[in-house]
Amino acid sequence: MRPFVPLFANPHLATVASNFWPRFKELASIPVVECRFDTEPGVAIRVVVQRPAGSAQGIFVLVHGLEGSSEGGYMRSMAWNALRSGYEVHRVNIRGCGGTEGWCATLYHAGLTADLRVYIESLRGQGPVTLIGYSLGGNQALKLAGELGAQRSELLHSVVGVSAPIDLAGCVVALGKPSNYLYQERFVTRMRERLAERRRLQPEAFHPIFESTNVDIIRTVYDFDDRITAPHFGFGDAPNYYRTQSAQNMLSQIRVPTLLVTAQDDPLVPFAVYGHPAIKENPLIQLLAPEHGGHVAFLAREKPRFWADEAILEWRSQI
Repeated sequence: MRPFVPLFANPHLATVASNFWPRFKELASIPVVECRFDTEPGVAIRVVVQRPAGSAQGIFVLVHGLEGSSEGGYMRSMAWNALRSGYEVHRVNIRGCGGTEGWCATLYHAGLTADLRVYIESLRGQGPVTLIGYSLGGNQALKLAGELGAQRSELLHSVVGVSAPIDLAGCVVALGKPSNYLYQERFVTRMRERLAERRRLQPEAFHPIFESTNVDIIRTVYDFDDRITAPHFGFGDAPNYYRTQSAQNMLSQIRVPTLLVTAQDDPLVPFAVYGHPAIKENPLIQLLAPEHGGHVAFLAREKPRFWADEAILEWRSQI
């Protein structure tokens, strides 16, 4: 595996640059199948499916991060590189994301695995499935792998978490640091805007949230989780939500090859959370943690630029 030599050693510069870095326009040349997939009554998600030329050697299911979508740069570059390597790619938009604000009357949360599980079950028999989650999507993917446990061979071949906040409480504390103000502001602004759009599209479903909570005073992700996400899903408050829905709780139960990709300088995911005992004790888990890389960035100094894509594909070929 090629050692990671960062284009930017500063984690904030790497994170921001990666967000705006041009990705593969060639992806648009590959035919797309847009899928509206019903996961349960009244709930649908949008999945973007692309297939390689010839027979696929497996399926990659990609899941984006907080307030992201299937069109995120990291989703597009992984899709392009996986397709070129002969994999079929399914880019999943989690509940209410990717233009689906009117498709269900509930929110999403970091530990919500029900939709992913049903979708992966629908792929049974079509080829070995590798589930790849980024940031919040990484927490969902790893948690689901642990929940599946002994069903691994039927539904899931392998799983990857990239910059995954496996300890939600620890990561929300990091997000609250003054140096991370811009990230926090961006997340909260998008969360509030999306909630307002969902209220516009489904006033009866989302009116109670606005009646019980002054959304305008929410300034942090913790506030949003404590006032909206946790009560909405019956977790009570943010601390209980974080405690019960963190993927670290399920790492010991994972029974498929697992790759964790994280940067030691990630400004949003403290590297200390990857000291969880299960990461060392579970022989199926491999931790790949370069010194630099930022959050879901990993821009390499030399081409090919997107090092995480390379690392994931090489690891997948080896297992």
